[in-house]
Amino acid sequence: MKILNLGSMNLDSVYQVDEFLLPGETKLSKSLSLFCGGKGLNQSIAAVRAGSEVWHAGLIGEDGGILLEKLRENGVKTDFIRQVPGRGGHTVIQVNRQGQNCILLYGGTNRQLTREYVDGVFDAFGGQGAVLLQNEVNLLPYIIETAHKRGLPVFLNAAPVDGQILECDLNLVSWLIVNEVEGRRLAGGCSEPEILDALSAKHPDTSILLTLGGDGALCRRDGETYAIGVCPVDVVDTTAAGDTFSGYFMYGILNNLPLPACLRMATAASALCVGRPGAADSTPWLDEVKGVMEAGTLDIPAVRRIPR
Repeated sequence: MKILNLGSMNLDSVYQVDEFLLPGETKLSKSLSLFCGGKGLNQSIAAVRAGSEVWHAGLIGEDGGILLEKLRENGVKTDFIRQVPGRGGHTVIQVNRQGQNCILLYGGTNRQLTREYVDGVFDAFGGQGAVLLQNEVNLLPYIIETAHKRGLPVFLNAAPVDGQILECDLNLVSWLIVNEVEGRRLAGGCSEPEILDALSAKHPDTSILLTLGGDGALCRRDGETYAIGVCPVDVVDTTAAGDTFSGYFMYGILNNLPLPACLRMATAASALCVGRPGAADSTPWLDEVKGVMEAGTLDIPAVRRIPR
């Protein structure tokens, strides 16, 4: 099944630091690297590398030629992307010694979508396929409603959580993808063990994927709940790990794989991702993921079914 990703595209400035900056503190970084990123771009590339056919849509600025080139060289279809005047999206990312990151995001042209543009993209994409979304572009409630009216299933990565995401009708979403911070806010501030139950109660027709960083992931569909841990690997950079997990998990769902198989594949892919620096470029290709799974070179934890 083909995928339409109406999502962000950013230029990432990644600074290696011993520890994250504190308020009022100035320090030298150990290095600076420039990468193509944005949750939208990262997830489009992850979905293609997982084996999906992806059309990316969105707006780039005058500095965005490198983003267009990165998508094309990875096999993402870019017919719907438009360049507009002004500065595109960009981020300032700190990565500490443990490989954890903190990210400052500037939306730029990612936040300049119009309803006319969105309608034109959906007209061109047609009525077959699935829609992948994140909360780094404007008009998200309208995009979700438009996809639903056209009968297209929506996979929403609700990051970051802000006022716009709270305006979205999440009951129109087929799969809601959140981490523990995002899930807690959408669930009303409950504790981590209660997030899945709270979200399911609020949105009973929406399937949920809850990623828990170093503690793995939980997912629930049609009342069935599964859990998986993480592979024990050396962590270099976690920047695109969640996007890689989402891209591979979505591939599995759209290809009708059982939920445990989706979780195992996504876990293997994200384990390979965190062992490499950068964002989109750190996502492995499907053949590599299948290779390590077949060879048993990754210690992929077993999937547990959680009783109701």
